[in-house]
Amino acid sequence: MDLFLGGFSAVLAGIFTNPLEVVKIRMQLQGELQAKGNYQIHYRNIFHGAYTIGKNEGIFALQKGLVPALYFQFVINGLRLGIYDILNKSVLRNADGSVPQVKRLFAAAFTGTVGAIAASPFFLIKTQLQSQSSDNISVGTQHKHQNMTGAFRSIYSKYGIRGLWQGTSSSIPRIAIGSAVQLSTFEVALDFTQKTYKMDNRWLNVLAASFISGVVVAGFMNPFDLIATRFYNQEYNKQGKGITYKSVTDCAIKIWKKEGISGFYKGLVPHYFRIGPHTLLNLMFWDQLKYYYQKCEIFTVFKSDILISYNMYNLQ
Repeated sequence: MDLFLGGFSAVLAGIFTNPLEVVKIRMQLQGELQAKGNYQIHYRNIFHGAYTIGKNEGIFALQKGLVPALYFQFVINGLRLGIYDILNKSVLRNADGSVPQVKRLFAAAFTGTVGAIAASPFFLIKTQLQSQSSDNISVGTQHKHQNMTGAFRSIYSKYGIRGLWQGTSSSIPRIAIGSAVQLSTFEVALDFTQKTYKMDNRWLNVLAASFISGVVVAGFMNPFDLIATRFYNQEYNKQGKGITYKSVTDCAIKIWKKEGISGFYKGLVPHYFRIGPHTLLNLMFWDQLKYYYQKCEIFTVFKSDILISYNMYNLQ
């Protein structure tokens, strides 16, 4: 049941944070492999991006790709929590019951990778649907999918079952790096907020820690997240191989040469502002679902539980 509740709470959080993901995707694809100043800027910042999408495509366009995004949330977070819980109860623990930080880091990276591979088809569809826009503000490759079902059919008919896992190799470094950085920084940030501000409300402590650690997480993770977006959204040939990017390394080199170091940090702001709210909403929904399921006194989220759930749920 923990597996289901963990995945479902991430789904509920994803409904509220999906618009930020749409803006982030568009900003990451804007000016793809073009030097700064050589392309039209449709999305200047997070607020202008949301306004532009709403104005040209309607307010509901900010929820594009929501269905596959929620499936992605459920699959990846359910697997992370389930596998991590198994490892945490046996493999990770020393004889005295403690869990070394190094083991936590490797476990977070491993379980994140397993979840990312399993959920990759939904990430592929989500990215391609979120990047689709009206012609006057389009960025990146436009795949012209009608919906999630149509996208699955189109990709399967062109490339077969393997085509649904196009771009998966770009998710592995994204999740591995993000998990490791997130696990190590959130605990420090939580200690800092509790000792410095002494807030009685645990949700305020979690929110403050999320935004503090989010600076580091977004900084380290954004280049890998951007590469994943580009890799998943590119056009593929008949053999199912990327036309623009042959590999993750090839993608990184081309971005560096064409866009410079700043190219890796496109969409950084919406990425950062997605981390904090998503974490808090996720934990709140998880807490309440546990409460109603157990039908007893409110389930208390101790520091270790917050840390585990944060890292298992929030690298989308």
